[in-house]
Amino acid sequence: MIGRSALFIPASSPSMINASIAFRADSLIFDLEDAVSSGEKDAARDLLDGALGQIKKRNVFVRINPLSSAFWRDDLDLSLKAGAQGLVLPKAAPGDVKRVAEIVEQKSGEISLVPLIETARGVEEITAIIQSSPLVSGILFGAEDYCLDMGLRRTKEGREIAYARARLANAARAYGIEAIDTPFTAADDTEGLKEDALAAKSLGFSGKAAINPRQLDIINSVFSADKTELEQALRIIRAMEEAQQSGKGVFSLDGQMIDAPVVGRARKLVKRAQIWGEIDC
Repeated sequence: MIGRSALFIPASSPSMINASIAFRADSLIFDLEDAVSSGEKDAARDLLDGALGQIKKRNVFVRINPLSSAFWRDDLDLSLKAGAQGLVLPKAAPGDVKRVAEIVEQKSGEISLVPLIETARGVEEITAIIQSSPLVSGILFGAEDYCLDMGLRRTKEGREIAYARARLANAARAYGIEAIDTPFTAADDTEGLKEDALAAKSLGFSGKAAINPRQLDIINSVFSADKTELEQALRIIRAMEEAQQSGKGVFSLDGQMIDAPVVGRARKLVKRAQIWGEIDC
């Protein structure tokens, strides 16, 4: 599970890698692609190879280079060898996901795949991308490259990415996987970050990527369960348990009949809150 927040960390930065264990991100994404120049790829791989085994954080992902490059296979082999929990696949296409999945399944079926959707074609092929492999556990939206591909000017308000966001969030929910929103690139604009995260959450995204550790507290707060909603979910589950003990198949709470979908949503909300330490029970 990627969670509420996923922090990108340059794989060529020893200081950031060493500090990463202290960052309050639900997941770490070590970047071998955009954050590393062509001449530093080998050195970054060596650095990451030595570091991943020492990082005890459960959710460790590696963004490999695109399959159109000469670097991706070495990135993939390193990720499998070093024990990463997942791979982020840039400029994802159905064929690329299938190709990586076949290699992963031959060597280690445990690692999950997170396609990075950052092209117009990727947005339109999102269903095929998700269905390319059972290893796909989530998708990540990359708005900067998407806007470049579309010939759009990226704005703080984000109207230019509204369609892509909605389509990706809906597809992820339809297939029961996580949808992680694009990073907010103005690292010092805390109000802008909060508004952007709230907009993504309102569309159905389950979390958001970050490029700076200072962004994590806001992102985690926005994508955490609302206290009132969480309390209501716990009440629904307790009422359901009491009804089951009394042999009742149907029950009401606060004068409202509670059906299976409502109970299901309550369970999902509570489970997610337990995973990220929002409640202890």
